[in-house]
Amino acid sequence: MTELTADSGLGERFATLHEIVRAARNALPTNFWDYLTGAAESETTMRRNRLAIDSLGFRPRVLRDVSRIDSTAQVFGKPARLPIVLAPIGSIEYLHSEGTAAVARAAAAFGVPMIVSSVAKPGLEATATAAPASRRIFQLYVRGDTDWVDDFGSRAIKHGYEAFCFTVDTALYSRRERDLAKRYVVGGRQKVVAEMERFQAAFDRDDVARFKAKHNLPLILKGIATAEDAELACQLGAAVVYVSNHGGRQLDHGRGALDALPEVAAAVKGRARIVVDGGFCRGSDVVKALALGADAVGIGRLYCYGLAAAGDAGVRRVLELLETEIRLCLGLLGVTRYADLKREMVVPAPPVYPPHVLSAFPLLDLSHPGY
Repeated sequence: MTELTADSGLGERFATLHEIVRAARNALPTNFWDYLTGAAESETTMRRNRLAIDSLGFRPRVLRDVSRIDSTAQVFGKPARLPIVLAPIGSIEYLHSEGTAAVARAAAAFGVPMIVSSVAKPGLEATATAAPASRRIFQLYVRGDTDWVDDFGSRAIKHGYEAFCFTVDTALYSRRERDLAKRYVVGGRQKVVAEMERFQAAFDRDDVARFKAKHNLPLILKGIATAEDAELACQLGAAVVYVSNHGGRQLDHGRGALDALPEVAAAVKGRARIVVDGGFCRGSDVVKALALGADAVGIGRLYCYGLAAAGDAGVRRVLELLETEIRLCLGLLGVTRYADLKREMVVPAPPVYPPHVLSAFPLLDLSHPGY
């Protein structure tokens, strides 16, 4: 068992995750809140993320010794306090002035890796400087030519990033109508759209192969949603196949991420590690994903609520509560470690709550217009 790190000091203020969500909503202007919680067009994919998770129930076993539970894990081949990755979030500095620097400090203090987005501030170098002991992966949106891409690869190596992640489900920039309807623009949308249509839209398997051949960094391909593309990722030598639909923020009417996970796991066949994100908000959500073949789970919006509510201490408090929920879920399922999770422990079950970006937190008043 890995030695536990110092706690966040927020146990009295935030006893539950929904209290952190509420504090984040109160802290953020409506434009920033809608940017964080919104998705593409009808937001169907986002809702299906929650529906996929909530449409599975557990088959627990009893009369087993669960007095000693190990919730630590190996993530990307190294020890981590939980099988959790802090997912890349663009423009995260809108949620807290220190942006990825605060997240890196939280990740290091708690003991999980983070993925730094290329469109988040204070940037690659400053994030590394803010938390030298943090486990960092760099994620790139392709908005320049091969020299531009290679520069990021070299800088990531120089500044101690342990892997490099290409997001591959953003060939075109989606229409996020919560923002568009208010004429609210995050991060210079017109310039972003032009760059993506010129560079990201043309990015293909040959570009991935060229980058991998040139840079000595484990490669992560994020945005995989089918067995076919999981196979392609393995052929390209990806160390990690990252199942994701961008939190519902790209292709509308996609499947829930957890619905896509089993076919990806079957296609990968152990050739790469598997990470999944998309609507994961509770410890039980994480356990379901691990039972279905994930090696780790990415959380995005969830840790952002903590960041908006209380900075890096808020992120740590989110992780502490997730740890508590994961340990309880494992024990009540009748297992003491992730290796004992079996696929037959999760079965189809009718969801109880209508799917919503916040439906994992039913004690929030979701009828309130602010949500």
